[in-house]
This record gives sequence, structure tokens and C-alpha cells, in this order.
Amino acid sequence: MNGGRLEPLSQETCLRLLREGSIGRIAFVVDDDPLILPVNYRLVEPSAGPLLAVRTQSGTVIEQAPSSVAFEIDCIDAIHHEGWSVLVRGELSRATMSPKFQELYDPKSWVADRESWLLIDPWTITGRELHGAEIAWPFHPGEYV
Repeated sequence: MNGGRLEPLSQETCLRLLREGSIGRIAFVVDDDPLILPVNYRLVEPSAGPLLAVRTQSGTVIEQAPSSVAFEIDCIDAIHHEGWSVLVRGELSRATMSPKFQELYDPKSWVADRESWLLIDPWTITGRELHGAEIAWPFHPGEYV
């Protein structure tokens, strides 16, 4: 078996994957301990640059997170040892959204009572793709004919 390889994803590919997704993980530090939680999100693309919109319940640990956060989406094919990952690092802010913004960019939370809106303003958006190892065919057809 020949080894797999990692390749960086372009900015446009990272943004495309973020556009297509709806579930990711937000990571931050609470009381000196790292915490990673799943959230529904939506990529928002104003002229000033991309943002990630997240809704959560008022008073949750996510709403009270510090301003420096990381966010990740990924897709893994365990059978073929392939996949990709997009990492967003940026600043989390609480936001009051206009009804028009809410209508256009609602991340459609899977859980009820998510009325607190948060935005992640990225410092960096990076990604990489894992190409699985090539499996060498262990048999030689001529040996069995």
C-alpha cells in the first residue's frame, strides 16, 4: 500500500464547502479547558467578507464563549481513507439581526428555542484534503489461470 497524501484546499474550495454545509463544530476555551460543540451554521457573504452565522439558546456556554474561536467542518470516508477538513479561526460576536437578515441567513437550527445570534468573523479560512493510499493489488491474475 502506497501512503496517502495531504493537499491544501484553495480559498474558493473552502468557501464552497462552507456554503454547502450546515453543521460544524465550534471550539473555544472555558476556564482554561478546551471545549468543542456541534452547531448549525450558515455562511454569509457580504461585500466586506465572509461570516459564519450561528444560532444558540440564550445563556448557553456558546453564547458566553470568549471572542477567539475556531470552527471546523469535515467529511471523512473511512473505507477509502479519504476526506477533507475546513478550519475557520476568527472572532465571535453577539449580534442583533434584522428580520431580513434572519430570513436570508437563518442557519435553521435542529433544536428549538435558539434565539441568540452569533457571528464568526474569520481571521483565516484554511482547508486540506486527504487522498487515500493506493492499495496495491495483492494478486497477479496470471497465477490463477
